[in-house]
Amino acid sequence: QVQLVESGGGPVQAGGSLRLSCAASGRTLFNSNAMGWFRQAPGKEREFVAAIMWSFVRTYFADSNEGRFTISRDNAKNTVYLQMNSLKPEDTAVYYCASSKVGYDLAQYRAYDCWGQGTQVTVSS
Repeated sequence: QVQLVESGGGPVQAGGSLRLSCAASGRTLFNSNAMGWFRQAPGKEREFVAAIMWSFVRTYFADSNEGRFTISRDNAKNTVYLQMNSLKPEDTAVYYCASSKVGYDLAQYRAYDCWGQGTQVTVSS
């Protein structure tokens, strides 16, 4: 089982930036082909934010985030980052990282088999 721990959330003013981190560990980490970030605002469904493959440089973004958010990884540290710039109040949510064995359909919730506990991001206007 892969363990995922998110960090880096917190309050920020609109227009500001945050960098979220997701540290992955566990005996079966090698079965993880991709990592993704999702978010869930109160009263809304969990939605895809971005994803990245471990083994080659390919990233995926939700249309609403591309250009503002970037995703990167440090394979040596088994850590994935989500850099969020030009934050808006509508970005307020709990952000979750997740691990995918299948490595495809990464915008879909069902592609992921392990989830972190989430980190709160609150953007004030």
